[in-house]
Amino acid sequence: MIAQPDDGMRRGAVAADGRYNGATPMPGSRLSMFTLTHLTTPPPESLKSQVLQMVVDYFSDLSPAPLTPSNPLYQLYQYVIGYEVHLYLQAMGSEPASSARLVLALDDEDPSRVLGFALYLPSPDDPEACTLVYSAVQASHRRQGIARAMLQQMQLLHPHAALACVADRVPTFEAMGFVVLGARGPQVLMNTRRTASDGWVAVQDLAPIFQSKEVRQIHSYLVKQHGERAMRDAEKQRDRLLDQLTRQAEALAATRRLH
Repeated sequence: MIAQPDDGMRRGAVAADGRYNGATPMPGSRLSMFTLTHLTTPPPESLKSQVLQMVVDYFSDLSPAPLTPSNPLYQLYQYVIGYEVHLYLQAMGSEPASSARLVLALDDEDPSRVLGFALYLPSPDDPEACTLVYSAVQASHRRQGIARAMLQQMQLLHPHAALACVADRVPTFEAMGFVVLGARGPQVLMNTRRTASDGWVAVQDLAPIFQSKEVRQIHSYLVKQHGERAMRDAEKQRDRLLDQLTRQAEALAATRRLH
């Protein structure tokens, strides 16, 4: 999980009804008025489609393999992350103790419009713990406190929150109260406490998605479009990117441990 940072508010608080109150915009920014909605069952189709569209639009911000559109594998990974989020949303409420939860920031001027979302997994055997899976804010509404408000809403129920992000996003989440615990592959592990919870969370298994007929069809199409050599080069480019991110994550985690 790589969450999109959004830290344009100085101070503020989430009220019990989900509205974000008491915030002042940074100089030169326009304050968005929004209401937070916390869902434990699948969102209405109109809201779900907006969340999935944001996942596609901001793939490079969200994916643990943040490829750019210039890489031929981009479309394939874009499909995988979109389908993964679809499965999380589809399964909401099916197993109340472990299925995903969704915080939505809805535009007060148009409550049918999603400005941001935070998808997280509660830990069924540790009521205070949860893991943020994906979070994004519309590009036109970033740096206005929406991400901060959504994470605060999540922490009202689960104060022992964990997330993972690439190294260059760490300072933003540190400003939101998260601390670095270590590194795992290309991501830095962060938490609202200095120790991780022992509770488990039910993450999606991506292997069946990568092995699905749809992904095989996308891969075959990409091979026809770009050629086998270009696809091999794309895989090498992906691997180099992940190696670079892994080195950055490990170096940052080591630096934080020194402090």
